[in-house]
Amino acid sequence: MVALDLDYRTAFDLAPVGLILSRHRLMVDCNQHVLAMFGAQRAQLVGQSFEVLYPSHAEFERTGARIAASLDVTGRYADDRVMKRLNAPAGQDALFWCHVSGRALDPADPHAAGIWSFDDLSAKRQIKAELTPREREIAALLVEGLTSKLIGRRLGISPRTVDVYRARLMRKYEAATTPELVNKLLSV
Repeated sequence: MVALDLDYRTAFDLAPVGLILSRHRLMVDCNQHVLAMFGAQRAQLVGQSFEVLYPSHAEFERTGARIAASLDVTGRYADDRVMKRLNAPAGQDALFWCHVSGRALDPADPHAAGIWSFDDLSAKRQIKAELTPREREIAALLVEGLTSKLIGRRLGISPRTVDVYRARLMRKYEAATTPELVNKLLSV
């Protein structure tokens, strides 16, 4: 049996899930799993805005606002969203579904400092159609089981607008019903 002298830094760096420490939406540190998942070198992430991991500036801004508004009393937040690999390996798409969960160290100031975990969902859920940023957001919320009314509230748009986007998604995924659309969004 080999005795291991593990410290917190080693545990953080070798954790089997992607971890990022943040301050004011800048990445202060990340582990090896994050680097592999996003196809990045440490210098491409540390000190950079989380925006480099989003498909668009609008998605970065809307997600930041949603996080700040949705933190629970313990300062926790989680969702599934589409993220972007910086250097996608051959045969791998740049955009992928990712489960993100995290905690603000001060719930009163959610972006001041936090720790975030990232789990690549692409083995279970693939992007099968070219989607706009808003379609990606609505697809993620449909998968969570939210209604048009709840999605509208969360995104600050009308339920009718949500219905228009859902109809577009149904056409793109050739789904006749919302449950069929959700099933296709979740399938590999």
